[in-house]
Amino acid sequence: MDVLSEVLKGVKLRGALFYNGEFSAPWCVNASSARALARQFAPDAEHVIIFHLLTEGCAFVRLESGEREALAAGDLVMIPHGDCHVMGNGPSVEAVNDSEQLAGVIAQGLKPWRMGGGGDVTKFVCGYMACDPQLSNVFLGGLPTLFKVSIRNYASGKWLENSIRFSVEQADRVRAGGEAVLAKLSELVFIETLRMYIAQLPAEQTGWLAGARDSEIGKTLALMHREPARPWTLAELAKQVGISRSVLAERFRHYLSESPMAYLTRWRLQLGADMLGSTNQSVAQIAGKVGYESEAAFNRAFKREFAIPPPRFRAKSRVPRPKAARAGAGR
Repeated sequence: MDVLSEVLKGVKLRGALFYNGEFSAPWCVNASSARALARQFAPDAEHVIIFHLLTEGCAFVRLESGEREALAAGDLVMIPHGDCHVMGNGPSVEAVNDSEQLAGVIAQGLKPWRMGGGGDVTKFVCGYMACDPQLSNVFLGGLPTLFKVSIRNYASGKWLENSIRFSVEQADRVRAGGEAVLAKLSELVFIETLRMYIAQLPAEQTGWLAGARDSEIGKTLALMHREPARPWTLAELAKQVGISRSVLAERFRHYLSESPMAYLTRWRLQLGADMLGSTNQSVAQIAGKVGYESEAAFNRAFKREFAIPPPRFRAKSRVPRPKAARAGAGR
């Protein structure tokens, strides 16, 4: 069972490729923060992930914390929590603030944005992914502030890079479905990069992503995510996975620092919170759909987790937000 796929089935992802850079050394850019991107593309999004794929040359990326990563062609760097960052190459120069250029860059679609000192060229494509942290926090919480994956080391990564290159080259042509293709490519980049990152985690790693990679714990997670309303017990989960209750409980706690039943309770409440904000179903209906036998039991558990009762949570989540600008091909 693939627990990541089970989680992503319920997560609303929205993304796009938003600019195509060709910068010649020396150059330095203060890259837009997630907040700046959200203002342009997804003002209603509570979480925005940023990524940059280098297709030619080299560069560096540096967070405000000082964390720095060298990048080469074929590297995809992801900023999962939307931190402000600087990118550049060559001798030190004054950084250009790309948030000041963002509206113009977006208006030209994916035509190359060129600048720099005339030296070695770095080419890259940038994208974003907006998602609801309510359901995606299970895997986002286990991600560092910055990580890179050399996608050319993977067959799927080579295919993705070629697809992105082709789409960027075709961006000047108005083609039916072009924006949808770019949005889906952005989503694929995000999911495939997550898969590659999980695959390269060290053996001693703990956390949700490492647990998802473990055969027994991954299957346990997948079972709970596939049927969250089922009246699971530790004994039933252990039977389905094929290990003893004690071994399951110990290994689950090793990776996720809580018991399977505590995890299931939190996930059910996260699902309930998402339904409160996105549907008109009654609290009683939602309670039943996430595995609670009564509305009262759901209300008590929900208030313990979110500090407010379901009706107030629903009212707060329905506050109108501004419309987003169009992204992708910019047409």
